[in-house]
Amino acid sequence: MAKRITVKKGAILQRPGDTNTKVFIVKTGLLRSYLIDEKGKEHIFLFAAEGAIMTDHLPPEIPAELYIDALEDTTALIREKDLKMARRHAHKMALQMSALQKRMVMLMSASIIERFNHFVTTYPDLVNRVPQKMIASYLGVTPEALSKSKRQYLQSR
Repeated sequence: MAKRITVKKGAILQRPGDTNTKVFIVKTGLLRSYLIDEKGKEHIFLFAAEGAIMTDHLPPEIPAELYIDALEDTTALIREKDLKMARRHAHKMALQMSALQKRMVMLMSASIIERFNHFVTTYPDLVNRVPQKMIASYLGVTPEALSKSKRQYLQSR
């Protein structure tokens, strides 16, 4: 059974090491998942805006690897992981997995401009909702490199 939650911007919904991780179905607002490496650098894994699903995709008994927090005031349905939920949301999850696979390929082989273009295409409404330093983290580049490439991207349009 799903439970509706409302959290304020900045609320942390999951931390690495948490067990019995949940599935968040975003109704309004914006969530992100990320990790912080041993040097303290943040690496954004995924964004989830309205209609998207956010989870660590681990069996419930395995400790979480990622943080999940709210980038905006957010309302979401929260569920325990179960087979019925997975079946009901399989299409949304498949779309997210497809986007994630494309992102991984882009990180391995594409230029910064190509990565930014992919971000804009995948998340057109997030460009103005997410700080540039978070977009840079998601793309695997420095904010300075993103700024320079973003200028080139905009000039080519």
